[in-house]
Amino acid sequence: MIPIDKKPLYGLERFGLEAVPAELRKTGWIEYFIIQFAFSFNAGNVLLPALAVMEGGLSFSQAFFSCIAGAFLAFLLVSFLSLPGSVSGLPAQYAIRSILGSRLGQYAASPVRSLISLYWFSVQTIGGTWMLIESLKRFGVQSLSFPLAAAGLGAIMIGITIVGFHAVKKATAYFLPFLLAGEGIIIYLYFTTNTRVTASVSTQSADSAGSLTMLLFASLVFVQYVAGVSASADMTRYARSPLHGFWGMFAGNFIGFSMTAFLGIFSASYFAEMNPFLSASRLTESSLLFSIILAASILSLISINLSNAYTGSFSLLNIFPSLGRIKSAVLFGTAGIILSTMPAVVTEAKSWISILGSLSIPLSAVIVSDFLMVKKGTISDKDLLQMGSVNRQAVFSMAAGILIYWLVPSGTGPGFISFIATCVLYILIIRKKAGTD
Repeated sequence: MIPIDKKPLYGLERFGLEAVPAELRKTGWIEYFIIQFAFSFNAGNVLLPALAVMEGGLSFSQAFFSCIAGAFLAFLLVSFLSLPGSVSGLPAQYAIRSILGSRLGQYAASPVRSLISLYWFSVQTIGGTWMLIESLKRFGVQSLSFPLAAAGLGAIMIGITIVGFHAVKKATAYFLPFLLAGEGIIIYLYFTTNTRVTASVSTQSADSAGSLTMLLFASLVFVQYVAGVSASADMTRYARSPLHGFWGMFAGNFIGFSMTAFLGIFSASYFAEMNPFLSASRLTESSLLFSIILAASILSLISINLSNAYTGSFSLLNIFPSLGRIKSAVLFGTAGIILSTMPAVVTEAKSWISILGSLSIPLSAVIVSDFLMVKKGTISDKDLLQMGSVNRQAVFSMAAGILIYWLVPSGTGPGFISFIATCVLYILIIRKKAGTD
């Protein structure tokens, strides 16, 4: 722990890997709720719930129950791993060094987290830019440059991130009324128009097949969000108390996702469209309602990418501590903006997601099992002072988890199986080591 007293420079957050002083930790649970709720409402979060209907063939209730079950468990673990931030004021990647060892945390966990954040930052920006360009055609704008629009959106998000946590907190609070208005209008349009399905959606014919598919999509949702355990402490460094950070994170994530999943499943079930922003915009001729839906979609994109950029820049800082927080945010943002101007980034999304998942899931499993089962939910000053170079038990467990991920058939939820297997293997190895010492 490096408790250095730093004052903001021109309003910019200056705390990097050092602990945020206790007197600056004043953010309450309702503010964390708003932040995470705003992060949750975006087009990316509707994909799996919508696919549960359109490709999994689940009914509305089956899809909704399976998705929120997986999300509940994932967000619970993410909230538990926010505790190092709220207890000590340390960023996630620095605290993780006490679990993985300093070298493994710095040169393995942080690069993986940085790549995940960078990839999703660019994918979200590209998707939002396409939506913006197509939507503006309705208002007669036909020649907006994709690279210019993507770079502009990316620059806005990075600018807020550079200012720091308090700018992110204020931005999400300002966005919230527009996001809620957008959700309200989408629901209004859904329930006041003809909700007949516009394309065929398959349904499960057997209860056993439906149950297995529900389990599969619950595991997919769990895997999508549990990777947040390696970054959640970044957000809670300014929490008023561990309880404020924990419950604000959990409630905001879970309630926000539940509402987003509902919209995605409704859109898929009744309009055969995965994106509720698009399906709702086709139901109105009102320029005002369309504009609010468009504004909500763009602000939702900016919200989630504030999270990607903020946590990603801290991961980069943990790799190169000499950069400082602001320079790491600028460097991360530069890379993110460059990638966001290249639509080809999303054409190989399936391959990239599989590769990143094979790395992040075993890593997340070790972090969760060590923090909850070995350290009993607490990272002490002694743990931080005695960080070893490499946790060999973690290396072996993660290697086994990566192998399992690639060996398990894709249709059976390899991420979830890999996560559980890695957790069990790590605990067994630690217990065996403890018994021989």
